[in-house]
Amino acid sequence: MIAFALRLAVGGGREALARLAMIASAVAIGVGLLLSTFAGMNAVERTNQRQVWLDTGAASRTEQAQADPLWWWAHGDYYDGRSLTEVDVAATGPTSPVPPGLTHLPAPGEYYASPALAELIRDTPADQLGDRFPGRLTGTIGDAALASPDSLIAVIGRTPAQIKGAPGARAVTTVAGTRPATCDNACWDNAVRGDAMTLISSVVAGALIFPVLIFIATATRLSAAAREQRYAAMRLVGATPRQVSVLSAVESALAAAVGTAAGFGLYAALRPLVATVPLTGQQRFFLSDLTLGVPQVLGVVVGVPVAAAVAARLALRRVAVSPLGVTRRVTPRPPRAWRLIPLLAGLSELAYFAFVGRRPVTGNGQTAAYLPGFVVVMLGLVIAGPWLTMIVARAVARRTRRPAALIAVRRLADDPKTGFRAVSGLVLALFVTTATVGIIGTINDHRGTLGGDRQTRTVVEAGGDGEAPLAEAVPTRLLTEVRAIQGVRGAAVVHANPDGVGKVVNRRVHPGDPPPEAPALVTCSDLAQAPMVGHCPAGASVTAVDFYAFAALQSHPDLPWPAAPISPAAVAKLPVQLLYVATDGSTAAMEQVRTLLTTAYPRHQARTVDDWGTDAQRALAGWRRLANVVVLTTLPIAGCSLAVSVVAGVSDRRRAFALLRLTGAPLRLLQRVIGLESALPLLAVAALSIGTAFAASAMFLTSQMHYDLVSPGAAYFALVALGLVASLGIIASTLPLLKRVTGPEAARNG
Repeated sequence: MIAFALRLAVGGGREALARLAMIASAVAIGVGLLLSTFAGMNAVERTNQRQVWLDTGAASRTEQAQADPLWWWAHGDYYDGRSLTEVDVAATGPTSPVPPGLTHLPAPGEYYASPALAELIRDTPADQLGDRFPGRLTGTIGDAALASPDSLIAVIGRTPAQIKGAPGARAVTTVAGTRPATCDNACWDNAVRGDAMTLISSVVAGALIFPVLIFIATATRLSAAAREQRYAAMRLVGATPRQVSVLSAVESALAAAVGTAAGFGLYAALRPLVATVPLTGQQRFFLSDLTLGVPQVLGVVVGVPVAAAVAARLALRRVAVSPLGVTRRVTPRPPRAWRLIPLLAGLSELAYFAFVGRRPVTGNGQTAAYLPGFVVVMLGLVIAGPWLTMIVARAVARRTRRPAALIAVRRLADDPKTGFRAVSGLVLALFVTTATVGIIGTINDHRGTLGGDRQTRTVVEAGGDGEAPLAEAVPTRLLTEVRAIQGVRGAAVVHANPDGVGKVVNRRVHPGDPPPEAPALVTCSDLAQAPMVGHCPAGASVTAVDFYAFAALQSHPDLPWPAAPISPAAVAKLPVQLLYVATDGSTAAMEQVRTLLTTAYPRHQARTVDDWGTDAQRALAGWRRLANVVVLTTLPIAGCSLAVSVVAGVSDRRRAFALLRLTGAPLRLLQRVIGLESALPLLAVAALSIGTAFAASAMFLTSQMHYDLVSPGAAYFALVALGLVASLGIIASTLPLLKRVTGPEAARNG
């Protein structure tokens, strides 16, 4: 029976081979994307593990002395908006531990750099970057210690005296092999773990695989009517239901097996591209990290053909029940209103957390709360789609009198499942796109000021924590060198105010800033060189400024600060809290200033507002990239699904259309029927999908972040309009097929 099924599957002429090729292509796309998703998640896990050594400073608290201690101080730096991680080490004996990726510890005056950092140092003027690292570059850090080919990491050799006393420095006896349970700001890896990984995996899997599964199901049903009639004829001449099931299962499994093999080839071709996609908001992957586990490979190799066989069995269940069920072609039973229940259940689950229940605190709780709601809503759209299509078709049927429209809407009202199936992939793609854009756009709107305005971004500041003083005084030579840099517009020395001279009352730069209990003191001549902070009153020589004004993410040039009853000479004797340098915004000027300040004050960071934004928005940028991947992947797949579905509908009804043509129906009328049958459910259910996505996004944002949904920008509406126009174009592109397949021979041979 299996041999006969194989011969039957490939012996049906060009039509059978075309059907097998279409199903195999759909399966290949699905398998390729699924394997790429698995490989990406595996790569994240491997990347996480290679970063653990950077957490050594936090892990050392519970270590037992088993070797010569190694003084360890991990800290951060920046260059042109890119984060650098620096680890200063000082050995105390021959058995001091060596970090991974190094052959030996660097001696004082030596340093190792990652390949990307070494290249950046070579390509950048020394006064902008290289001068921050003492001595000479003695080697590069191996891949075993790097999360990405783009990682910027340096391991710098020091003496114990140079490291002792640095904030967060401590002596360790082993390099961390696992991430500590608690870090207390001493973990310097950028790993994505646990709850975030679960959420990312779920988003990628749900957003990408759902449209792919619909594509596979649509392609599997290609020429379903012809196959149903063929199998029904076999039943009438004595074939048993089991034999028919075997025939249909073998045909679908054969195409799925070929598609699965092709999918592995597609995955191999996609690997270099996937390696460049920062799925988690971090840098690109090493190509070698994109691997597949044996269970994943076996699951795909076995599961996909089995799933295709099951889908074929379900699609042909009418033949198994009764061979006459196909030939009689009775009108299917209309869908019932109960199909709305899953959609309403998913929205109700999200509404509960938005308006009634408490927001989950833990990551696992958030994943368990919100993810099922979105998944159920997506399933609900698919389940409710036929009922909604029927309702819209009946409403249009009561209002139209045109022949093409009447034929189209009557058929949709009689068989809404088939009509909705053609557009189900696009409906899901629109939901995913709208929800993603709505959530990411709202978060950006509320947090987008982290980048500051253009004037504030020109600032480089050393110190800035508001607690530990930068120095007792800033050397005149350093100020002279800073102000001599081309592009520097001025430098302001901000002094501590231990006695609260000229205390500022209720003067907060930003509603979220702490109250200014002890304002900083600045001479008015210095403040004039930093106009983005504010200005002095007329005639004043010293002003009391809220310290947090210098850390504000927006400039406030019109903000007046009160005069302080203290002389400039007395201010000069107070500890320096911050050195604030305004530039013209050029990379060369800002990085030269940063290099000078970092060299002068190695235990303090020199940062710009862009740097604060880099840290705060890294995860958000990752979600934006993930959203782009989802949008750019789901829409083309949904478009392919639409094209295949329209072609399948034309092919299945070619005899009926051929008979209509023979009785005098013009071809243009039939083409309008096909177009309306596809366009009406597309536009109607797309509107519902978009509205549902906005509702689900609004409830998620209200519950999780207490944000109100912000309307997407013009780019979103342009994308949706372009997607709908492209979909209508796909429908139109299939209409010429109607003339070719509805000739007189179709009526004779149908």
